Amino acid sequence: MIQRPRRNRLNPAVRELIRETAVRPTNLVWPAFVQEGSNLRVPIASMPGVSKLSVDQLVADCQRAFDLGVPAVALFPALDDSLKSSDGKESVNPDGLLQRAVTELKKKIPAMLVVTDVALDPYSCDGHDGLVRAGKILNDETLPLLAAMAVSQAEAGADVVAPSDMMDGRVEAIRRALDDAGFEDVLICSYCAKYASAFYGPFRDALNSAPKAGDKKTYQMDPANAREAIREIMLDEEEGADWLLIKPGLPYLDIIRLTREHSALPVAAYQVSGEYAMLKAAAAEGWLDYESCLMESLTSLRRAGADIIFTYGAIDAATILRGAGFAAGRRV
Repeated sequence: MIQRPRRNRLNPAVRELIRETAVRPTNLVWPAFVQEGSNLRVPIASMPGVSKLSVDQLVADCQRAFDLGVPAVALFPALDDSLKSSDGKESVNPDGLLQRAVTELKKKIPAMLVVTDVALDPYSCDGHDGLVRAGKILNDETLPLLAAMAVSQAEAGADVVAPSDMMDGRVEAIRRALDDAGFEDVLICSYCAKYASAFYGPFRDALNSAPKAGDKKTYQMDPANAREAIREIMLDEEEGADWLLIKPGLPYLDIIRLTREHSALPVAAYQVSGEYAMLKAAAAEGWLDYESCLMESLTSLRRAGADIIFTYGAIDAATILRGAGFAAGRRV
């Protein structure tokens, strides 16, 4: 035989030399849940290995992640129900949990990028990403609230605001508000194609943020649609997004690829709570190897076109990569 593709798989040196896709700690963002209190770690049953952290513990874990090469953390606040309201007013409290966490992180680890979530659901007694009136999620009326939330987060020190709400026009509203407030350098990571997915269950358990009535199908995208994602991508880019995020990750590799092909902006993928929980659950039963499957799944997201990956396994992956790098005598 003249053609023997196996020659290019002969040994580790050959395989590494011609490897097309790489995952590095610098590709990763670690999503973290922050709660009130001190020296607290509350495990999330549906996400083994993940806990809701008080600010001091959050800083400690972020320092560990940063030391391993993970450059960014994405924050999600777990609020007491007493602070939730129909208008989500706690979201703009300058002394609120999220704002204090951002300020403390930027004080202790100034070089770490802090990404903040822009949506009403963690603050809403209705559990929706927008204002609710007579069972309808209001679009235009929600935009000023999202814009004010983004400005409040920027004032606390956020480097990147990440609107995950899927309201039409929110990227432009947020960009204008940030610029008017003097935050021209704060980036917007838009959840441009966020699907109405069943894979978000553990996340909603962690924040107690599931809708109290109805569902999110009138604003999050239909999982059956791909062409619609192109429209969302183009609109968010026109409105001023700096990064384009696809959520979930593995079930939507085709959407990540579409985004890569239709935009020159950085593309992010979110390996969501359900994806992470499945790996952990199967590994606990001995059905698969968690570390190998984690790295394979992250590689597939990168191969599909993601420059950035939000994953609850970021610290695990960075630890694995650090070990592999040292074993090969190289710095990761």
